[in-house]
Amino acid sequence: MRRGQLSDQFEGVVAKRLTEVETRPDRSNQHELNGSTPLRKLLGDDDRRNISARFIWLGEEEAAISVDGMLSWYDARRKHPVRTEYRLYYRSNEVTEVMAPGDVFFLAMKQDGSALLIVVPADSTVQNQLLWLFGLDDLSGTSFSFQEIEGDHDPELDFAARYILDELGVEPKEPEADILDTLIEPFGLRFPTTRVFSELARSSLPDVSAHDDPDGALVEWMEREEQLFRRLERRVVAEKINGGFQCAEGADVDGFLAFSLSVQNRRKARAGSALENHLEAVFQANGLRYARGAETENRNKPDFLFPGKAAYTDPLFPADRLTMLGSKSTLKDRWRQVLSEAVRIRKKHLLTLEPGISENQTDERRAKELQLVLPQRLHATFRPSQQAWLMNVGEFISLVRGRQDT
Repeated sequence: MRRGQLSDQFEGVVAKRLTEVETRPDRSNQHELNGSTPLRKLLGDDDRRNISARFIWLGEEEAAISVDGMLSWYDARRKHPVRTEYRLYYRSNEVTEVMAPGDVFFLAMKQDGSALLIVVPADSTVQNQLLWLFGLDDLSGTSFSFQEIEGDHDPELDFAARYILDELGVEPKEPEADILDTLIEPFGLRFPTTRVFSELARSSLPDVSAHDDPDGALVEWMEREEQLFRRLERRVVAEKINGGFQCAEGADVDGFLAFSLSVQNRRKARAGSALENHLEAVFQANGLRYARGAETENRNKPDFLFPGKAAYTDPLFPADRLTMLGSKSTLKDRWRQVLSEAVRIRKKHLLTLEPGISENQTDERRAKELQLVLPQRLHATFRPSQQAWLMNVGEFISLVRGRQDT
């Protein structure tokens, strides 16, 4: 099934580190960037071009900010017979008010002619993710870097790419797929439990073997469940919208906002549950002994405890043969709760599907003796200096099996 390409969404992108003069709001309520060669490659040589844009701020742990606005691309010397002086102009808004010197600025042109103007902290996880997604090298200095989305720089929208696009609020159009519609037809307009959906995702991929390739199986199963979920979600949401949001006073704005929030919350909750369901299937396929959600000290419940609760609570069972694994589809600040789970186990493991985590954050986890585990496919989104420390799913299984067989 075709996943789509990045070029289905974007034409090209430029990025740069912002300077003080480009971010100081006390000088003016407007911003202008000089139209360097990379910007001209992206935006062309029209005398004037107005572009609808979404401004996005994405921090490490802060809430994202998103606001719609306009960009103006123009030649300030368009009346001069031989000289040109291009500039990119935009007015201040909630996003530009929080950006600071050193932040990284991305301008991505979409296929529909609109743009995403994205600002992120330097050396952050989201910076790494965007550099990887768009195929840009690390930024040096304060000059623009340009990348056209084509050829060797047109990645398939795999799990990691779609994860990042979701952070940007970009939802790639799913290809028409009769097999998906057939699979979800029995559910009508109701969501099944996550266990049922996870089992359906796995059964629809009979050639995927968690025993032979646990890393690949986990990603394939998560991708398929995401496809099925989004397909059913579109049906449910369309039905609700077609029914309208009306109340005695007219338009039911509160009802619409509550429904929109419920859609987002359902997505997040199901992603975490799906990951645990598929991990459990991976462990079963590899013959591991484990307990899921077993209670330890202070009512903590590690996602997975190996070889189980009985061994953990037995003071005669060697602590160095115990293993615990937390499971978080995304980390944010929630990774710290894993540190207090399963006191008997000094070095803990945490599996995540979040690509391109920053070096500062992986260094912090390493200092806390928290080993990150990611499917092998996602290791490529990290820097070479980080990859040697990361553990893949197969390696984690080998570790647990060795402790089981001791």
